[in-house]
Amino acid sequence: MKRLKPIMFVGTCSDAGKSIVNTAFCRIFLQDGYVPAPFKAQNMSLNSYSTPDGGEIGRAQAVQAEACGIAPSTDMNPVLLKPSSDQTSQVILNGLPVGNMSAREYFRTNNKEDLWREALAAFVRLEKYYSPIVLEGAGSISELNLRDRDITNMNMAQKVDAATYLVADIDRGGVFASVYGSVMLLPEEQRRLLKGIIINKFRGDVTLFDEGRKIIHDLTGIPVVGVIPYFQNICIEEEDSVALANKTAVAEAGRVNVAVVHLRRMSNFTDFKAIEQDGRFHLYYTDKPSEIDKADIVILPGTKNTIDDLLVIRENGVADAIIRAGRVGKKVIGICGGFQMLGKRIEDPEHVEGVAESVEGLGLFPLITVMQTEKVVCQSDFDFKNKGSWCKGYQIHMGVTSPLEGQLSPLENLNTLPDGTFEGYVLNEHCWGSYMHGILDNAVVLNDLASGFTDLPETGFDYASFKESQYDLLADHVRVAVDLDYIYSTLRL
Repeated sequence: MKRLKPIMFVGTCSDAGKSIVNTAFCRIFLQDGYVPAPFKAQNMSLNSYSTPDGGEIGRAQAVQAEACGIAPSTDMNPVLLKPSSDQTSQVILNGLPVGNMSAREYFRTNNKEDLWREALAAFVRLEKYYSPIVLEGAGSISELNLRDRDITNMNMAQKVDAATYLVADIDRGGVFASVYGSVMLLPEEQRRLLKGIIINKFRGDVTLFDEGRKIIHDLTGIPVVGVIPYFQNICIEEEDSVALANKTAVAEAGRVNVAVVHLRRMSNFTDFKAIEQDGRFHLYYTDKPSEIDKADIVILPGTKNTIDDLLVIRENGVADAIIRAGRVGKKVIGICGGFQMLGKRIEDPEHVEGVAESVEGLGLFPLITVMQTEKVVCQSDFDFKNKGSWCKGYQIHMGVTSPLEGQLSPLENLNTLPDGTFEGYVLNEHCWGSYMHGILDNAVVLNDLASGFTDLPETGFDYASFKESQYDLLADHVRVAVDLDYIYSTLRL
């Protein structure tokens, strides 16, 4: 195996494009004959993924592993924080939940030393089998109040001697101040790790920034090694739900309108990327009853706090709009937490999610969900609606859902698993629910979703192949925008 030093992409701010740049280089290194792997010591995200061995990591690292052509591993993201309220997050360590902590507890207690050791151990394990390791930072590198306790950014770069590149978002403005401030607020020993600066999301003729390159180099002593043009024609699954702000356009004529309920603690919104790319559908996110009424299909997605989000949609009228859609025969689908909400009742005797021990669901399904302390995390093959076509998905949930009385008949079960057991529930041809994330990535499910609407033929849309093509497009886009020879020169052992 050809070996290179680790490379790390850090940012001047959140949403600067670190994850996308990291993904691009994962594919570039793979194309160039290396065996790369992604790494992010600590991630905070509600968008997570199940590894083959039943661990849980941030979705961004799963996407980056896919760009590397390898299976995701918990070593790629040893610490994952999943916010369950404005003050508290579930802590996932090496793929397994270890408890809930407030931000104060997480950043002020001695547990950071333990997490730091675990993160370094994960990096060492990963580096035995892959090279280069492509590290991603988090937020800004110059949060002075958190610097001593930060296990994700420059402390990690310094510990593993990574060639580090600063990514700045020029689209939001103030790029000179953000770059200069980020660099100059670093201690000298960490500043020396910065090998280059990448200007991201540039609109227009990149040659117009030639003077900007020189100004930044003169100010910081660090070269600008790339100016990446803004793009909208390449589809890579996003890490942050901030991207959903641009996906709220409603009711488009000529296509099937799909409304995804925008929950406050919505998780795994990447479940709907395949629908976005299928030309038969127009997908949008909304928390307004009037916009749900305009949809042909309503999807209630997953959430990190099912009970709290259920109470919110009861208050804002969204729950009534979903029930109304189901009663008039529109397609209504629930995934994970949304599946739980569609039942008669949700019980939480162990207070897994909060103080409420029991809340009424939307009542479309004759099911009861009981929250449990043990988390189900697994990848699954399944036969959707007994159509004889095996599909792939993954489960991440902390509840068990069962019928009010008696046993479900095979006709009422949505998915058949390889061991003959069942998963999910079918109310009728228009309404079903499942714990299976990624269920809509499968062509047979998309075709079923489109069935019943006129002039919508079945398609063989292959989302997995589509994603592979997008990684190549992203790599091509970034490859021509950066000084790759210089970057490789900083990685040679």
